[in-house]
Amino acid sequence: MKFRLDTFTLLLLGAIVLATFLPVRGEAADILATAGTVAVALLFFLHGAALSREQIIAGATHWRLHIIITAFTFVFFPLVALPINEINRFAPQWMPADLGLGFLYLGVLPSAVSSSIAYTAMARGNVPAAICSAAASNVFGMMLTPFLLLLLVSTSGDGSFSVAEALRDIMLQLLLPFAVGHGLRPWLGGFLARHETLASRYDQCVIWLIVYSAFSHSVASGLWQNLPLNAIFLTIALCFALLGFFMVMAMFVVRRLGFSLEDEAAVVFCGSKKSLASGLPMAKVLFSGHPGFGMIVLPIMCYNQIQVIVGAMLAQKYRSRIEAASATTSHPAE
Repeated sequence: MKFRLDTFTLLLLGAIVLATFLPVRGEAADILATAGTVAVALLFFLHGAALSREQIIAGATHWRLHIIITAFTFVFFPLVALPINEINRFAPQWMPADLGLGFLYLGVLPSAVSSSIAYTAMARGNVPAAICSAAASNVFGMMLTPFLLLLLVSTSGDGSFSVAEALRDIMLQLLLPFAVGHGLRPWLGGFLARHETLASRYDQCVIWLIVYSAFSHSVASGLWQNLPLNAIFLTIALCFALLGFFMVMAMFVVRRLGFSLEDEAAVVFCGSKKSLASGLPMAKVLFSGHPGFGMIVLPIMCYNQIQVIVGAMLAQKYRSRIEAASATTSHPAE
């Protein structure tokens, strides 16, 4: 089977290259961040308008699926990341202490919201379940992430998280647009059903904007400076290994438990992703003034770019399988 990068994956690679050489800075970066916030809110609005009441109830009440995703995000991932931190004791030249701390921090982060849902939608997976799980992950992540980090390491953070502000942002930027969109479904549902391709293209545009904005931020913050080259290679390799491990584990678990292919897509994307959008702001609070801040956020940045590229390719694979299965169900062989 010949490996081929699809157009969307190439566009994502182009966004990374563009952000590396032409990152947005200053006022332009603020404008882009605001545009990203509005784009994500509109994304949730459109999903709310496109989903029926029955689909939403089915997604919200799919408790077994939510338990699996939560366990992957806040239990198994931190436990797997914990031994990585120990590498710095034996090979500090490969794994500086701050870089090891960065992997611990990566492990306790909540799931990515917009990209998890967008990829699940691209894959034709269980979008309502993905929305409920990803949003809940970020709501509880605001409280669980610092607690789990302090549990895993012997250091304490100076700063405190504004849980109320985080809950407000989740409500205003994600859940409220979704609810408003669903309320307008009688007027918009037909239009969106007739223009599914347009909605899918918008999902992809939002992901591209997130990638370019996030990577621009990291480049402008001096990500590639003062870092040993071998540590960068090790970080990339470990991020690939972590993502591959949890994607394979998610597939194995949901298949053993007899979930549908649509549910499998939701678990794979929500259970393996980590939120850069939540991770960087929380890192600024937890590690405020830390001299090794750049190394601490390096695993987040690398993992984010890798999960975006791999997720795009995997979403296309799931979409082909789910559409083929749906066609077989609708038109069984006689």
